[in-house]
Amino acid sequence: MNNPILKSVIVPGLPHPLLVPEQNEGWGRLRVGFEEARDAIAACGADVMVVYSTMWPSVIGHQVQAHPAPEWVHVDEIFHGLGSIPYRFRMDPELAEAWVAHAKGRGLSARTVAYHGFPIDTGSVVALKLLNPDNALPAVIVSSNVYSDRAETLVLGKALLDALREQGKTAVAVVVSTLSNRLFTDWIEPHEDRIHSPKDEEWNQKLLEFLGAGRLEDVAQLSRVIHDQIRVRKVVNFKAMWWLAAVAGQHNRFDGHVHAYAPLYGTGGAVVTLTPSARGVGDKEFDEDDVEVYRGDRGVLDGAAGAAAAPGPAPSSAPAPLASAPLASTGIVSSEAAPAPVGAYPHARRVGDLLYLSGVGSRTPGTDEIPGGPIRDGDGAPLEYDIEAQTRRCIENVRIILEAAGSSLDRVVDVTAFLVDMDRDFAGYNAVYAELLGPTQATRTTLAIAALPTPIAVELKVIALPGDVPHGGA
Repeated sequence: MNNPILKSVIVPGLPHPLLVPEQNEGWGRLRVGFEEARDAIAACGADVMVVYSTMWPSVIGHQVQAHPAPEWVHVDEIFHGLGSIPYRFRMDPELAEAWVAHAKGRGLSARTVAYHGFPIDTGSVVALKLLNPDNALPAVIVSSNVYSDRAETLVLGKALLDALREQGKTAVAVVVSTLSNRLFTDWIEPHEDRIHSPKDEEWNQKLLEFLGAGRLEDVAQLSRVIHDQIRVRKVVNFKAMWWLAAVAGQHNRFDGHVHAYAPLYGTGGAVVTLTPSARGVGDKEFDEDDVEVYRGDRGVLDGAAGAAAAPGPAPSSAPAPLASAPLASTGIVSSEAAPAPVGAYPHARRVGDLLYLSGVGSRTPGTDEIPGGPIRDGDGAPLEYDIEAQTRRCIENVRIILEAAGSSLDRVVDVTAFLVDMDRDFAGYNAVYAELLGPTQATRTTLAIAALPTPIAVELKVIALPGDVPHGGA
């Protein structure tokens, strides 16, 4: 199956277009936009509707609604004066369970929720009531983790594609999110509604321009620039675009249609549909890691990330190695004799009197072959492998990097080891470690993890003394 996402939809989640569209001209336009998007969804012939709601926050992992027929009377916690919303939805619990299983297989923390009375968020209720009023399509709803970074969000999207392809289903992907997201904090009359600030409106218009041109991946990338400039340091809306690009396609080949845009209690509400197209402006412009398995890092749009994605030359996901030499004034070192990094990081960096190595795996320099064999094949099926051979190669790679930095194995002071199968591999890894690194008497921590970014079983994170620092001098 090609990409199973037949249509993507972006809608706001505040209840005004559902409950009181007549009270404001803009809210009425948004209601009409919802109805146009509803008709477009019905015409595309998808099997299921998948909703990613920025109004359903989760803190630990990702939650997926799996109750087959959730029923309740919902009242928005802020705009309760607008009235109540009774609902009964039709869910796809099989797809929800499969999505969670594939998310876990890709290293994410995920679970289903399936009990009567679980509080479905306002945004999901509004989206399903207006886009799927007769429950023509079964639905699945996923939470937006408040701490997830871009890598985690992309992997969540890829896990959904795994589940859809496994079940042979096509889907409509719905993102519930405003563009700018600053609500008025004082009550306003409906006729007073406006976008909260000129800066918000400026960025809203740029996003609408890109979305109307079908440039979904450019919108996902533009989030870094927006985050650096707007006053509210909140990234949840941008995560929605990351997820949507992950499921619909990380490119700019869509037919975009902005059905409606209006202020929505200070935020920017837009109804947009995106349909895959052979036209458009092509692939993404920024060369980033194409993350397949989540490793647990959560640097959520920090300053370095924002700077890295500013307009300009595209950073390389696998930069050319620096010359093998002692550390330069930047403190960064790399070696052509070691396996090339799989991301935008150096082999090592010196800070003060300590040398910090990035995680070092067991790939063979130059060929990327894995001594002892990979732990899984290209389809993800497990393979037999030799942990001792992998550990030996891993320590040899550490040696190469240390020597490029003017240090050596006997100057290692701390090691963190990561094993993907502690029960199976600890004894073999420990024997090789004792032989090659045991004499250094470095401190050591060994952790079990779900996966590594390449099909290896072991990785080492090392701290060592540079060659010009005597033992005990750190």
